[in-house]
Amino acid sequence: MADLDNKEQAELDPADMEDVEEVEEEETGEDVNSKERQLTVQMMQNPQILAALQERLDGLVGSPSGYMESLPKVVKRRVNALKNLQVKCAHIEAKFYEEVHELERKYAALYQPLFDKRSDIIKAVYEPTDEECEWKQEEEEELTEEMKEKAKLEEEKKDEEKEDPKGIPEFWLTVFKNVDLLSEMLQEHDEPILKHLQDIKVKFSDAGQPMSFTLEFHFEPNDFFTNTVLTKTYKMRSEPDESDPFSFDGPEIMGCTGCTIDWTKGKNVTLKTIKKKQKHKGRGTVRTVTKTVPNDSFFNFFSPPEVPESGELDEDSEAVLAADFEIGHFIRERIVPRAVLYFTGEAIEDDDDDYDEEGEEADDEEGEEEADEENDPDYEPKKDANPPAECKQQ
Repeated sequence: MADLDNKEQAELDPADMEDVEEVEEEETGEDVNSKERQLTVQMMQNPQILAALQERLDGLVGSPSGYMESLPKVVKRRVNALKNLQVKCAHIEAKFYEEVHELERKYAALYQPLFDKRSDIIKAVYEPTDEECEWKQEEEEELTEEMKEKAKLEEEKKDEEKEDPKGIPEFWLTVFKNVDLLSEMLQEHDEPILKHLQDIKVKFSDAGQPMSFTLEFHFEPNDFFTNTVLTKTYKMRSEPDESDPFSFDGPEIMGCTGCTIDWTKGKNVTLKTIKKKQKHKGRGTVRTVTKTVPNDSFFNFFSPPEVPESGELDEDSEAVLAADFEIGHFIRERIVPRAVLYFTGEAIEDDDDDYDEEGEEADDEEGEEEADEENDPDYEPKKDANPPAECKQQ
């Protein structure tokens, strides 16, 4: 067999030999490309490399491409004219958002009677009528009258066995616990206090005043503090920055102010007492020192970092304020208007459904790509013999 193979190779045309060599080179190139792809995947899984790459990309944002410099002077003049028009557009857009704020103020007054009635039901100030409580669910459409009557009797029997609660107990605490953004702020020692939270209101600044909104947290009398209302005010600005007008993208929060909580002695959950042992260097004696330090709590929300007049903050304060602004907007735009849907979880399910749809689309696209690869006659599945090395954060 070996002699036959050698004979066949000797009879090959030189042109055929070139084809064989080219195929071998192409296969070698594929191996190199495969290794390069694996190396790229490993690198992109490394958090440190990703951070360095992001920093490099951030430095490139807004950097000139050289195209503008290559344009004739007369064309540059016209481009400058367009930029001046864009600045005027930014100022018009700012006025648009100011009018939107006025519309928010107008419609907030229309919503408020409904929100007040919601609060009265939660606090047991008002008992809704049978007509107001009637809610037809989809599954009820399939129930017969006999089944409906039986379910009603069973529900009435359960109610007789239980003590009739007033209003809707722990309404706002349940809302907070159902929303990830808010539940992350909650500590176990906050929950007994938030059981006394009766309402959250949004108040907008008056006409002609600088743009702002205030979140009002209304509490029933409790053993933790004497305040009946805790407030958080967010100041906004809707005008382009003169030094960078093209960065304008709607109203921005310029700062926020909380309020002083009048804690009952020994009930301040934003502080905790710790004991430390200190050893004297000379005498070697040990003493116990009691120290009061900040404690994690939702109620730190009412003591945000102060923004200095210069507007410059350290990284930690900037991160805290960024998260604070996000929470403030979320409470104003989502929680207050749709509180009952966050209490029942329906609003959360809607959010999850939107997320799942996006995920399914991405999975479908990946599936199509895999199918295309499998239909490719030159496609070779990756072997598990050399899996990518696991990247660990240093």
